[in-house]
Amino acid sequence: QLQLVESGGGSVQAGGSLRLSCAASRRTKCMGWFRQAPEKDREGVAIINVDGSSTYADSVKGRFTISKDNAKNTLYLEMNILKPEDTAMYYCAADLTSLWCRREVDFGYWGQGTQVVVSS
Repeated sequence: QLQLVESGGGSVQAGGSLRLSCAASRRTKCMGWFRQAPEKDREGVAIINVDGSSTYADSVKGRFTISKDNAKNTLYLEMNILKPEDTAMYYCAADLTSLWCRREVDFGYWGQGTQVVVSS
């Protein structure tokens, strides 16, 4: 089993920055961040694979950076130049077997989420 605990969410003005963290209870394979805004479907934000390769949603490219500290089993999402449309619940996801992940269904474990609110 695997537990994921997110932290770092909060309220910030447009143009500001936040850093999300996701602490995993054990070593994982691929990990990622997803978000869900009110009345919208959950969408992928960024994914990092075992080899360190990463993918980003077009809407966050150049503004968000995903990284992972394997020694601490912790995933991060550095979010800069935040926009009101980034407002959402952000979820950490991980898998224990998949080396490379691309889609939501590739992840077997999910955190409870951390709220991000960006005001204009």
